[in-house]
Amino acid sequence: MFQITAPRSRLASAVYIAELIYHNSVRSVRKAHGNAFMAIAVNMLQTVIFVLAFYFMFLILGLRGMAIRGDFMIYIMTGVFLYMTHSKTLSAVVGSEGPASPMMQHAPMNTAIAILSAMVSTLYIQILSLFAVLFVYDVAFMPFVMQEIYDPIGCLAMVILSWFSGAAIGMVFLAIKPWFPTPVSIITTVYQRANMIASGKMFVANTMPGYMLVMFDWNPLFHTIDQSRGYAFVNYNPRNSDWEYAFYLSIVLIMIGLMGEFYTRKNASASWNARR
Repeated sequence: MFQITAPRSRLASAVYIAELIYHNSVRSVRKAHGNAFMAIAVNMLQTVIFVLAFYFMFLILGLRGMAIRGDFMIYIMTGVFLYMTHSKTLSAVVGSEGPASPMMQHAPMNTAIAILSAMVSTLYIQILSLFAVLFVYDVAFMPFVMQEIYDPIGCLAMVILSWFSGAAIGMVFLAIKPWFPTPVSIITTVYQRANMIASGKMFVANTMPGYMLVMFDWNPLFHTIDQSRGYAFVNYNPRNSDWEYAFYLSIVLIMIGLMGEFYTRKNASASWNARR
């Protein structure tokens, strides 16, 4: 009841906020399962299932010849890893605690901490799953697979950019969600399902005709996937995509989302939970 709050320096405030984000990120990771290792294992299993599903689909449909010359599994992984990172980050941000959540009744907690924690926990799980799957593939199936990747740092940068773009789009949906919860939920699901094709992970952008390219180049994930394949394969030079588009679009969407979230937070009402 009686508590004295001493002013903190900027460094102490930064450490305090980082500690809050860390603890809330751990809480976000353990949401899926009581055991943190099982929560990570479930995500890794989902990634493996996606990779195998696309592998067999390419074989059955005879689309393997459309892939880039090089390791076929790397071609599939560059699409699946980035798609899952983008999609899961968007879901985590949209599903984070809003201004009317009971968690916001705790003094140190606020919506910014909740959003950052959702972003960090998703990135942690996805990066861990990525390295685990690559390690298993390297040990069991394709030795020296990392040497097959032309620029691993560039590929990792595209994974992070896919994460950032997913968080940016999720921020916009999160700002609108308290006002229109059901339509936003439907739009989020439709966007994630549409990205199964619209992300371009099943196509090579350089081989697409112009009339098809306009149906995909609006999507930041399409650009990051194509650019990641340019970094992964020495003989592929992406001409129809640009990582800067995805980066600047994500910054614009983040700003719009932050402004919308600020306005929503100022007008938040506890009765909103009753409409969901």
